[in-house]
Amino acid sequence: MSRVTLIEPASAGPVAAEQLDAVKKALGVVPNLAKALANSPSALKGYLGLNGALGGGELSAADRERVALAVAEVNGCDYCLSAHTYIAANVAKVSEVEIVAARRGTSTDPRSAAVVDLAVKVTETRGSLADEDLAKAREAGLSDAEIVEVVAGVALNVLTNYVNKALDVDIEWPVAKPLAEL
Repeated sequence: MSRVTLIEPASAGPVAAEQLDAVKKALGVVPNLAKALANSPSALKGYLGLNGALGGGELSAADRERVALAVAEVNGCDYCLSAHTYIAANVAKVSEVEIVAARRGTSTDPRSAAVVDLAVKVTETRGSLADEDLAKAREAGLSDAEIVEVVAGVALNVLTNYVNKALDVDIEWPVAKPLAEL
């Protein structure tokens, strides 16, 4: 059971209600993550702002989902693994093979593999990348903009992982299987 009240759009204050309505228009539903963040409209606004900005960036939706899956796996966030497994498959149209690969820190596509590898390294080192990590990403063809977006995507997903884990947010998505079972 969630450790904070999950704010329903109908009972939210005016600022949070507007933000939750925007989430519903974009996704068709209001995920429990957003309802938990709505306890602080400022936190919800920050999350939505960065998420929206990265959605207009250089990385594809599929690669953004790969980053989310890889970060959630490293951080052991069952909520985010479940949400992003569903979103990757049903919205970004990432294959099941690629979803599992992302959770394992790779991809069958060399460029996407470089994105995921960089995301895992940023997460595991808490941002302390070695020069060779950046060189490897550049050798795979990632631009500086894409590298920055991977780092920002990791930060966004660490935020959601920590919120979901710290607040034990109820998982309303189909629960993702443990990696060992895939």
